[in-house]
Amino acid sequence: MIERTIRAATHGRYLVEVAAAGDPAGTLVGFHGYAEGAEVQLARMRGIPGADRWLIVAVQALHRFYQRRANEVVASWMTRQDRDLAIADNVAYVAGVVDAVTREWPGPGPLVFSGFSQGVAMTFRAAAGLSRRVDGVISVGGDVPPELEAAALGRVARVLICRGLRDEWYTTAKFDSDIGRLRAAGAAVTPLTFDGGHEWSEPVIRAAERFLAQSCMR
Repeated sequence: MIERTIRAATHGRYLVEVAAAGDPAGTLVGFHGYAEGAEVQLARMRGIPGADRWLIVAVQALHRFYQRRANEVVASWMTRQDRDLAIADNVAYVAGVVDAVTREWPGPGPLVFSGFSQGVAMTFRAAAGLSRRVDGVISVGGDVPPELEAAALGRVARVLICRGLRDEWYTTAKFDSDIGRLRAAGAAVTPLTFDGGHEWSEPVIRAAERFLAQSCMR
């Protein structure tokens, strides 16, 4: 058997919610977890107090499939098959979304990325590959990709990194290692541990509210 790969064009999907009134304070771009859709991450970001002042963008992963129990369309950022090619496709895809949103809703405000679970890796990869610097990242329940070196991580100015104390997937060891790597890269890191598991919890929401408010002051 001979295996080959070939580049193919496809269409991605993203959701946008404009600021409730006036010019947006900034742009908040979100990345959902495994077997979720853009609507789920949009709801998470919408639930942050003060986020209604921002332009909110929820990007849906390219690889869609059916969630069998509910027959809903969900998505995944990648699998281990052709992983490096998928990473390159995803980074280019997100860059295209950010460019399209910036053209349609131009503004000088900060750019903040937010990710949950599998979406955290996409958040950091996209931030590292973007032509403009990302002002902040909200990272919840997922680890920083191992292949990103300090120079790449240094493209993110500030990071709110969150872990539930009972999260069996995102372990304490991974959490502590990620904090160290981000600080070594020069990012200003705010760690948060909370009483919970693998979830986007109320303490995360409160911390994200403070993080977005501080982003607007810079």
